[in-house]
Amino acid sequence: MSYRRLRAVLIKELHHITRDARSLGMALAVPVMMLLLYGYALSLDVDQVPTLVYDQDGTNASRDLIKQFQGSRFFDIRGAVDGYRPIERGIDSNQILMGVVIPRDYSKNVGAGREAPVQILLDGSDSNTASIVLGYAETVVRNYSLQLRTEMQNRRGGEHGGAPVDARLRVWYNSSLESKNYVVPGLIAVILQIIAALLTSLTIAREWEMGTMEQLLSTPLRPAEIVLGKMLAYFVVGVADALMAVLVGIFVFGVPLRGSVPLMAVSLCVFLVGVLFWGVFVSAAAKTQLQAYQMGILSSFLPAFLLSGFVYEIQTMPPVIQVITHIIPARYVVTLMKGIFLKGVGLRVLWGELGFLLLYATILFILATRKVNQKLV
Repeated sequence: MSYRRLRAVLIKELHHITRDARSLGMALAVPVMMLLLYGYALSLDVDQVPTLVYDQDGTNASRDLIKQFQGSRFFDIRGAVDGYRPIERGIDSNQILMGVVIPRDYSKNVGAGREAPVQILLDGSDSNTASIVLGYAETVVRNYSLQLRTEMQNRRGGEHGGAPVDARLRVWYNSSLESKNYVVPGLIAVILQIIAALLTSLTIAREWEMGTMEQLLSTPLRPAEIVLGKMLAYFVVGVADALMAVLVGIFVFGVPLRGSVPLMAVSLCVFLVGVLFWGVFVSAAAKTQLQAYQMGILSSFLPAFLLSGFVYEIQTMPPVIQVITHIIPARYVVTLMKGIFLKGVGLRVLWGELGFLLLYATILFILATRKVNQKLV
């Protein structure tokens, strides 16, 4: 491999990139725009659940229970109603998500120490959100029930008693439980895979359509030099995208960076190299720019969003799909980014993910070189 020939291809591609100012501006702006859009719009937090209350009892005991929901940050009591029909209309029109129904004999049952049922009505259209809200509601009712039982035992026994179990929770890594701290690091990885694959997916297909590939064929360039030269030119753009995305995540979204900056830089660079090689491979395999673009979108966007663990937990997927996720590079860089950002872990824990990205980049370089060689022959 000749350094002079590699440098010539690199300079040629850089000139092509800088001549098209509009495409260069889009390549730099789109990742930031996507990060801002998805970072603000894609929230996994479930709080301020719109709720209506149907209090059939109308006593101090029932009002105390309502205050428990009002005091929780997870519920937004929109008002009281006098029947089931307003709750049903609210759920049907998506104005509320939950209804709380307190029966007429609630205070009597509580005063007598008997079980006092409370009805929770939920919109189950989104099963995941409904399950989370149900857990919140059960927690509120359970804690209040424990409080009532403790007070009743104190009155009967004449002594101050405490709860049988005192659970003290400590949340590690994301103590505020804000979904942006979980979403943004993974989102950076996913966006970089999409952008990087699209940057190089058109490069060789464009050469054939513009007729400039014949000029390359007349030179002593080798396939490996073409692949490396084109990759390095777009690698510069990819590094700029990665830097801007990380800075937005830290300074705009306030995601804590607890781990090693050099490890994060190395991980993102290795990841970019592999994904850019994939784009070159797709471009060499495609016959037209349109086909290359479609193949690039299909092979980067869907796997990165669906099979990387960014949105959906891999452990909850069917076993066959879990096996397939092992060949998705975004899975490993998502793990790396979350580990470095939130947990502050280092190479001792993340060496496996980084090793796979190195292997992935090597294999894709070999495949892209062979595909370009077939095109040239």
